[in-house]
Amino acid sequence: MNIPAELKYTKDHEWVRIEGDEAVIGITDFAQSELGDIVFVEVETEGESIESEEIFGSVEAVKTVSDLFMPLSGEVLSFNSELEDTPEVVNSDPYGEGWMIRVKISDVSEIENLLSADQYKELIS
Repeated sequence: MNIPAELKYTKDHEWVRIEGDEAVIGITDFAQSELGDIVFVEVETEGESIESEEIFGSVEAVKTVSDLFMPLSGEVLSFNSELEDTPEVVNSDPYGEGWMIRVKISDVSEIENLLSADQYKELIS
C-alpha cells in the first residue's frame, strides 16, 4: 500500500498536501482500492467555504458511492476538472493526477489534527 511520508491523512481516507496556506486533497491509495473502479467524481462546492469534516463532494465507484469529507476548514478554490472526463485517474494515480480539490486553509491550527503517514498506516492495518 502506497502511503507517502510527506502527506497528511484523515481517518476518512483523504490525503492532504500542504502548500503554504493552501492544501491539495484527494483520496488515499487504500480508499481507491477499497472502492474499486471509480466512475464519477462529483464536487459542486467550488468557491464555497466548508468546515472541517463537512462533505465537499462524493465519489462513485462500480460498487458504491462514498462521501468526501473536508480534512481542513477552508474555501474550495478549485476542482480537478480532469476527473470529469477521466475519473479512473483516481485509481491509477491517487496522489498525483487524481487530486480532487485545492483549498485555501482558514485555520492552519487544524493541520495538527491530521494523521501522519505512520498513524494512517496503523489505522488501516
